[in-house]
Amino acid sequence: MEININGQQHNINIDGKTPLLWAIREILGLTGTKFACGIAACGACTVHINGNAVRSCSFPVEAAKGQEITTIEALSRDRSHPLQQAWINVQVPQCGYCQSGMLMTAAALIKKIPQPNDQQINEAMTNICRCGSYHRVRIAIKKATRQAV
Repeated sequence: MEININGQQHNINIDGKTPLLWAIREILGLTGTKFACGIAACGACTVHINGNAVRSCSFPVEAAKGQEITTIEALSRDRSHPLQQAWINVQVPQCGYCQSGMLMTAAALIKKIPQPNDQQINEAMTNICRCGSYHRVRIAIKKATRQAV
C-alpha cells in the first residue's frame, strides 16, 4: 500500500485495517506521534490528514491511501513554527507526552481559525493532558497567532 506522509510517498506492507499510528511509528520510524489510549480519546496520536486533525490510533491505514498525512516531524524540523516557539516560551509541557498531539491539534485549529478566541480554543483542544497544562496551552496558542500575523 502506498501512503503520503510528510510529502513523501511510502510503499508499506501492512494490513489495511491496522491503525495509521502503527504504520507511522513502527514501519516508518516517526516516533513523534505517540500511542496512549488506543481509543481516540486522548489525542496523543494526532496527525493531520488533508489539514484536519485526526487521531491516528483509530484511523485505518487503508483510509489514508491517497490522503496527505502530516506528522509532528513536519510541523518544522528546527522548532521554528510559531506554535513550537510559543510552547517553548510559555513552557507548556510538563511531562511532554501529549504535546505532539496538542501541537498538531493547535496547528489545525489556527489554520482554520487564524485568531481563535478562548471558546474556539476550548472546543478544538479536546486532547487530554494528565499534567493539566490547558491554561498554558491556551496562552501559547494565542501567543503563536500573534507571532504569525
